[in-house]
Amino acid sequence: MNKPLNTPSDAFLSGLRDLLGPKGVVESDDSARFLEEPRGQYHGHAALIARPADTGQVAEIVRRAAIERVGVVPYGGGTGLVGGQLLEPAAGPPPIVLSLERMKNVRDVSVADAALTVEAGVTVKAAQEAAEGAGLLFPLSYGSEGTAQIGGALATNAGGVQVLRYGNTRDLVLGLEAVMPDGTVLNGLKTLRKDNTGFDIRHLLIGSEGALGVVTAATLRLFAQPKRRETAFLKLAEHRVAPTALRALQAVVGEQVTAFELMSETGLGFVMEKIEGARMPLADRSGWHALVEVSGGDGLRDALETALGEAFEQGWVVDAVLAESEAQRQELWRLREEMPIANRMIGAVCSHDVSVPISKLCDFIDAADAALAAAFPGLRVNCFGHLGDGNLHYNAFPPAGEERAAWRDRAQAISRIVHDQTHAFGGSFSAEHGVGRLKPGDLERYGDPAKVAAIRSIKAALDPLGIMNPGAVVAIGEAPK
Repeated sequence: MNKPLNTPSDAFLSGLRDLLGPKGVVESDDSARFLEEPRGQYHGHAALIARPADTGQVAEIVRRAAIERVGVVPYGGGTGLVGGQLLEPAAGPPPIVLSLERMKNVRDVSVADAALTVEAGVTVKAAQEAAEGAGLLFPLSYGSEGTAQIGGALATNAGGVQVLRYGNTRDLVLGLEAVMPDGTVLNGLKTLRKDNTGFDIRHLLIGSEGALGVVTAATLRLFAQPKRRETAFLKLAEHRVAPTALRALQAVVGEQVTAFELMSETGLGFVMEKIEGARMPLADRSGWHALVEVSGGDGLRDALETALGEAFEQGWVVDAVLAESEAQRQELWRLREEMPIANRMIGAVCSHDVSVPISKLCDFIDAADAALAAAFPGLRVNCFGHLGDGNLHYNAFPPAGEERAAWRDRAQAISRIVHDQTHAFGGSFSAEHGVGRLKPGDLERYGDPAKVAAIRSIKAALDPLGIMNPGAVVAIGEAPK
């Protein structure tokens, strides 16, 4: 076992207050938002909530924390769903919560390099807007983009709705600036596409969930703005035709397919019930639907209509509507983007962020549905997500009329069934939300032993004191001495 972390002394905290000044510290009256996550499942504690203004202050905070052996929990937009942004009181002494929200400068936009350099506190939405201002596209996009920050997005390797075309967050990062666990600064803000100079520390830090360092800035890859976007909402004959319909669409439209989102009858029903103003674009809500978007140059609509015509002829698609304006496009996307909000309003027993090979995705849905129905009759499932990259959000809800609280003691057993089925089909129990403090046990259960051992060794090598986001990814006390 590692030596336990220390409770910050009054002298240590006073020194940080002097370093940061009044604007750099969040006082108790405003601290609540840093100590709860969106679903309210975790409640953290902190000795101090620090708001550094620049990378130098971040480095000094971490350097002092290493000397005193005090935990540091990096905090971005707070939108993470696996408890990675807070430390509960039972898990250890109160840490320093390190909010990057003041570090929101756009340092550089290079049209020639198709690159954008921003600080960690810049929101995903603000990064999109900075790229757009230069006539380019930063494609990372998901429902919480107005709140989620670039530092957190990189730390969790967040996915989103355009992975199908542009890749995960790590595929969008050219360079990285980060503070390492001893307080030294990794100065890696480059626009290079090729740099084979030893181990790629950038990709080690991306997805490390703050357990190996603090991302303070990044150089992001940009793309040409598409001239046109075409969006369609499809009623599928059944969920099993979805992968075939996607491949047929790609055969006509090619790499211009930007998103292919699968939605179930249950999920759309939740949106209709809970989201004010939401409207179904098709008369029949039963069965399975898909939201499809293609983006590119001229002739795109004709290509989409050609592909959909083939899908109708083959019986894969039984009804469809195409957006005729940007307002209609936004209305269609609202059905997908507000589904997580509707889920929270209904109240899930447990939620799962899984991925499986696209070739096995429909088999997984059938097997998981059958296993849960056998073990927990009446349980409702909302399965939806990014079919184009095999990422499903498979969420379980109590039977209609029953309260979530009555099912709380069955949540672990439900999740075990879902994750067992995911593993059986060669999938991952965490597709885009990370491990956090919710899933270290799942990493032990389902992870490849060699990979788990390597994760522990890397954590011990880079953070031998165990101060960085203690308990995230690697359970406290697990890393070797």
